[in-house]
Order: sequence, then structure tokens, then C-alpha cells
Amino acid sequence: MLALILAMGVAAHAESAAPAAPAAAAAVDHAIAMHGEPALPRGFAHLPYADPDAPKGGRIVFGQQGTFDSLNPLVVLGVAPDAVPRYVQQSLLLRSADEPFTAYGLLASRVELNEARTKLAFEIDERATFSDGTPVTAQDVLFTFEMLKTKGKPFHRASLGRVTKAQAPSLRRVEFELGDGTNRELPLVIGAMPIFAKHATNAETFGETSFKAALGSGPYVVSDIVPGATITLKRRNDFWAEDHPLTRGLFNAAEIRYDFYRDSNALFEAFKAGLYDVRIEPDPTRWMTGYDVPAVRDGRIIRQTLHFDSPKGMTGLVFNTRRPFFADVRVREALGILFDFEWVNRNLFHGVYRRAGSFFSDSELSALGVPADARETALLAAFPGAVRPDILAGTWTPSATDGSGRDRDQARRALDLLNKAGFGMVDGVLRSMKGGDALAFEITVTNRPQERLALNYAQSLGRLGIAVTVRLIDDVQYWRRLSAFDFDMIQWTWPASASPGNEQIGRWGSANATRKGALNYAGVASPAIDATLQALLAARERADFVAAARTLDRLLLSGFYVVPLYYLPDTWLAHGRDIVLPARRPAYFMSSEVLARRPAASTPAN
Repeated sequence: MLALILAMGVAAHAESAAPAAPAAAAAVDHAIAMHGEPALPRGFAHLPYADPDAPKGGRIVFGQQGTFDSLNPLVVLGVAPDAVPRYVQQSLLLRSADEPFTAYGLLASRVELNEARTKLAFEIDERATFSDGTPVTAQDVLFTFEMLKTKGKPFHRASLGRVTKAQAPSLRRVEFELGDGTNRELPLVIGAMPIFAKHATNAETFGETSFKAALGSGPYVVSDIVPGATITLKRRNDFWAEDHPLTRGLFNAAEIRYDFYRDSNALFEAFKAGLYDVRIEPDPTRWMTGYDVPAVRDGRIIRQTLHFDSPKGMTGLVFNTRRPFFADVRVREALGILFDFEWVNRNLFHGVYRRAGSFFSDSELSALGVPADARETALLAAFPGAVRPDILAGTWTPSATDGSGRDRDQARRALDLLNKAGFGMVDGVLRSMKGGDALAFEITVTNRPQERLALNYAQSLGRLGIAVTVRLIDDVQYWRRLSAFDFDMIQWTWPASASPGNEQIGRWGSANATRKGALNYAGVASPAIDATLQALLAARERADFVAAARTLDRLLLSGFYVVPLYYLPDTWLAHGRDIVLPARRPAYFMSSEVLARRPAASTPAN
């Protein structure tokens, strides 16, 4: 979904000209950096990748697969796009796409954070107003904080729950006490909250699904909704931050529309027909063969390959370890061995994918092929055996086959592991030698490409007597089942940023293994992972941060919680010829706010 991000790799979220404040004093500045200092000084004109001369006006249409039954994606209930938090609301800080982990003041004209990261304060910009003309105040920030902490998704509840005190000593000043300061990302999480208007929001019904858009201070308002089908936003002519350095050159369209399509084929056909403007292409077969159409040949559709420096993350088939048959790590490893990446890549995907072997591929955060250093060894000292020796030594790699689709050596390796886990072949069916139950499970998918891959994998498993069914369901049912952890196996992608942080707790923390609506789909509950996540958040230096990220990678790989699939080294983007991208690309990701539409009169002729 391009309206989310143009590059896989953003998670929840470096050098200032100002001198550092003494450790005992509060550092007053215009930004917060996780490590180091902000790259842009106070008073910068605009973000380096934003074009202040970009054309204004026109409509940009985004296409998305699925449907929606709510406009609020910040709560557990409902299926909602990101349209309102992205375009209607604003946050105290806005992250730069050019820096690994720096956010600059947006609603906040000033931010104060002490050296120990135990005290945080924001001064609200006196110009900031909601779309009804009401000023944004510190009370709105406190109201939002309390509402998300008690009724938001598990990520916000867990993160904001670490705040020990929040107060508003004046109309435009809000202060937070952050406990012992070990969660060094917490100030950025607070700064990223989409701010709700206290006078226009019912806190009692906040957790329910609703088609009523939040009143925001952002550049757009929701002008029209067709439930489940379209959302239309129009740009305000009284936007308070029209000339703000963080918005100059962004939010260029006069109108933005989200159109929803039930399945991936309909979504693609709509793009070829010109019904929406921008598409990230995830399917290699489509990219290689599906764009041989008149609109591409005559230049109405332009294709581009974009590269970003963010880690590529992990796409994998996820084991729900809450299921008894996936509780044994040997079973999970064996089933991973039976995925024939070489055959699949060549026959289904034109050989364009790379094999995933890390949750932070193509980055210094990846443990693949890298032996653990002294920092990592120290982190793991209290958890002997938590990381396999070959993964600790950096010699492990995902299983590779001969590409025949019937690699007997790999099948023997997998069967040996399954035998050790207590399974044996009985009349052609793999069964537990204790209870006699067959090893059988279901893969839940939500689109045809996932179904095609799952059927191929099921066929491979069937050769060892493992019965796998593949179930294709609609998006609403799919998200409800994921929220309740009601599945055996799914295909999932964990995007990665250059600065993984609190979102990793949501994905892997033990507390989220049983919390409905959380993102710990695999059901990971590991004291070693919990301790490493805390080390990741407490790291003060980049070297310690990298060590913690690599340690997390090794622990996840050792748990075999997923069957690693593949990733694309670049992002494939297709768009209408009158859509304008900035000439200077950001380093880590490119969000849809930078897009503009060229006026019709200036569209190049064929």
C-alpha cells in the first residue's frame, strides 16, 4: 500500500549545530535523535528531499486491497486505513526519512529532553490549530496520551504505560516523566502520537469502530466516505502549518482519494485502466510480464526501481507456536528445510528474489554470516544455549536445495529432525509416535499470490506425509482471525527500519504473546528475547544498539519461528506519468506525502 510507505522498512517511526547542554540541564532543541544528534539545524528551510516548488493541486488516487469498517487504525477493533492519522491529524514530532532515527518538532515548537532521558517536555506551537479553528493545547496532548494508553492498540498501551507522570503546567506546555530512562525510544513514541482534539472526541467510545473522522490539525479533512469502498480527503485552505519547514513541499494534492478493491487481480486491473495513480508492485511475475500493456508502451504509466538504505526485513511463513504441533523447535526447523526457495524463485518469481536469512537483511543489523562479538556474547551470558552455536558463529544459512523441487537430501534432513521430535511415517502419513495424531495444519492466505506459494509449499510437505490445507479468506475475516491468533500458519512481512525499537516488543515480547490484537503472531515467549529487547531500547551508543539488534536477530533465527521466504533488494514503483516524485530521494523511505500531480496542461505529450 503506497499510502503507507513507498519502501518496506519503516517501523514505528543525525547532527545539530547547537552545542550540547551540560548533563545536569535539560537539552532544549527542535528535534530528538535516538543516537547522535539531528542533522538539520534549527531554522532549516525544508526537508532535504521535499521540493518546495512542487506543483500544487489536482487529485491523487491510491488503490488498496480489502475494505474498511472504521477510520481509526489506533484501536484493536475494526479494519481501518491510515488515511486519518496520516493526512488529517498531526503529531508533536515528525520523523525524517533521511536519518535513521531523528524526529523534528511539528506541533511542538520546542522539545526538552534531559541527558538521562527521564524527563521530557514539549512547547506547543502557538500557531497550531485544529480544522475548526480551535487552538491545539497541552490538554489535547494529555487527553490523547491517556486515551491511547488505556484504549489504544497494545503497542501504545505498553509503551505509554511506562510513563510515570504526565502534566500540563501551562496552556502550551506538557511534561512527561519517563521512569528510569532505560527505554530511550519512549520520547520518540510520545512525540509520534497523532493528537486528538479533546473537545471533539468521545473518550468513552474511542475503542469502538466508527466512520466519524477525528478532528485534526493536519492539512486535510475527510470530505466523503463510501463505507468499505472509498475515502476522499480535501486539502484545507486554512492549514496552520502551510509554511512550516516540515510541511513545505509536502501534501501537494488538493484532493486525495483511497479506493478499495476486494482482491489483488481487481486492484491491478484497476491500475492498468488508470483508476488510481501509484502502485508498489510486490509480485515479480506481474512486474516482469504484467506491464506489457499499451499504457506502459505509450508512456501513460511509468515504471521505476527505487533503492533505499533501510534493512529489508523478513517475509516468512509464520508458525503459531500456541498450536501444540508447532511447540517443538525441531518440527519448525524441519518444516523450514522443506521450503524449496531455489525452485520457487526460478519457476514462480523469475529468479529476482533473494533468500531471507535475517530479520534485518542487507544491513549492519543482520547477524547472517557475522560471528557474535564481545558485546553480543555479554548480552547472552545469562541465557546459555539460547542461540544455536552455528548461528552464534555466523555460519548458519537457510537451507538450500538443488532446485529440482524434490531434493531428497533435504527431505532426509527434515525427516531426521521430525523423527527426533517424536514423529514417524505410518502408512504414508507422518504421525506422532505418542498419540498417533497426524501432523496436519492449515495455511491461511488472503490473496492469490500467497495462495499460489502456499499450495506449492503444501505439495512439498505432502511428499513427507504432512497434510496441509490452504484456505483463502477475505480481508475482514483474515484480520479478525489474526487479532485472535486463530490460525495455524500465515504469510507475514515484518518491515525493518535502520532503528528498530519499541515496535519489536509488540512483535516478539512475551507480554504480547497472549494479548489479543497484539502483533506477536508467532506467540514468542522468551526471557532471552525480552532481555535483549530491553537492551535494544537502553542502548546509548550505536555500537551497543547494533549488538542488541544482532543478538535479537540470532535469537529469532534460533527459535525458527518462521520459514524464511525472500525479499526484493529494491522497490518497484509504477505511477501515472503526471505524478511527480521529488528529484532527490530520501535515504530510508519515501512516504506518499512527497507526491504531487503535474497540471494537465503541462503533461508531456506522447
